[in-house]
Amino acid sequence: MPNERLRAAMAAGGWTHATLAARAQVDPKSVERWVNLGRTPRRATALLAAETLGEDVHALWPALRQARSARAVSSELVALYDQRADVPVSTFTDMLAEARENIDVLVYAAVFLHEGFPRLNDLLRERAAEGCSVRIALGDAESDNVRQRGKEERFGHGIESRCRLALMHYRPLLGVPGKIRTHGTTLYNSIYRADDQLLANAHVWGVNAYGAPVWHLRRNGDGGIFDTYAQSFDAVWTAAKSVPEE
Repeated sequence: MPNERLRAAMAAGGWTHATLAARAQVDPKSVERWVNLGRTPRRATALLAAETLGEDVHALWPALRQARSARAVSSELVALYDQRADVPVSTFTDMLAEARENIDVLVYAAVFLHEGFPRLNDLLRERAAEGCSVRIALGDAESDNVRQRGKEERFGHGIESRCRLALMHYRPLLGVPGKIRTHGTTLYNSIYRADDQLLANAHVWGVNAYGAPVWHLRRNGDGGIFDTYAQSFDAVWTAAKSVPEE
C-alpha cells in the first residue's frame, strides 16, 4: 500500500526520490519503495528522512512505534525501547499526570516535551497545586559539558540553543510552587521521574538522545535500579543553580 503521508510530505517540500535519497544516504529506489510500496526503512534512516522533511517519524512510519517486552532481568524493568523516538510523548506526559508526590526531570533540553505537548506547563502547575514536588533541572547553555556534548553529537551550537529554548519554555513556571535549576554536569542519562515510575534515556557518545535507548522502571523496594537513578538526580540537583525570576 502506498505511503500517502510520505508522498504528501515530499511534495510539500519539493523533494524527489533522488534528492531525499541523497539526504537519507540511501538509493533512490529505496525511497521509491517507501512511497509506492509502503516499505518501512530502518529506524536510523527513517529518523534522518523525517527530520529532513520536518515530519514526525511515527506519522510517516507508524510501524516504528513499538516497545519491546523486557525480560525478567529486574523486577523493576517495565519496558525497554530501542530509541527515545519510539516512545510516544503521551507516555511521558501520562506518567507525569499521574504523579502525586514527586516529579523530577533531569535533561539538557528535551524540548520535544513542550513541542509534543504544549500543555506541559499547565500539567505541572496542576500537579504543584495539588502538593506534588516539581523539580526541573536543565542544562546550563554556558557550561563546558553542554558544549562538549554538542561537539560529540556533531550538533555544534544547536544543543546550547536548545538549552536556552528549554529554559524559555519552563520560565513561566518560576512563579508557581516548584523549582527550576540549571546544571553543568556530564549527563549520562536523562531522567523523567513521576513518583515510583521513571523513564531513563541513555546518552550514547555521538548519538542524539532521540536515537538512544530508554528503559521504563517502576520502583520495587529499596536499593534497586530506580533508587540509583533517583539518587543520581538528587546529587545533580544539589549542585545545580537556581534560575532567578525576572
